[in-house]
Amino acid sequence: MRLFLPTLTALMLALASHVAMAQSVTVEDTQVRAVPPVSTTSAAFMVLHNAGDEDTEIVAASSPAAEVLELHEHQHVDGVMQMRRVSQVGIPAGGSTELAPGGLHLMLINLTQPLMEGERVNITLEFANGETLSFDAPVQPVQTRPQASHDKAH
Repeated sequence: MRLFLPTLTALMLALASHVAMAQSVTVEDTQVRAVPPVSTTSAAFMVLHNAGDEDTEIVAASSPAAEVLELHEHQHVDGVMQMRRVSQVGIPAGGSTELAPGGLHLMLINLTQPLMEGERVNITLEFANGETLSFDAPVQPVQTRPQASHDKAH
């Protein structure tokens, strides 16, 4: 019994610190692009905020709505807009990173279901430190900037 209380206290402190770090990144203004039922790809957009004091990176993403999610960016190369896969997306300490049409975004590849306007899609982001953040994003027609729907995940 003498070891139980100190062990329990240490375990609770370790869990509390893990939860605090996992909650340093939040997501808002989420949107998944609505596409015709015959489409095999779509894209997800959002704004990520890092309230922590260390930079962090998204290194992977997943969703039951697609077989594969990839991090992509658009770049102008010789006057032509090109899309390419990137290995990670950084979120600076105390700052934000926007995933938006024409820039950084998540590609949903080999859709497993139609993405119809008004539905919601679950997305899980994985960070370089192994932590994850899951949220539901509304399916909406493509816009130049996601609506300020205030869909937030912490």
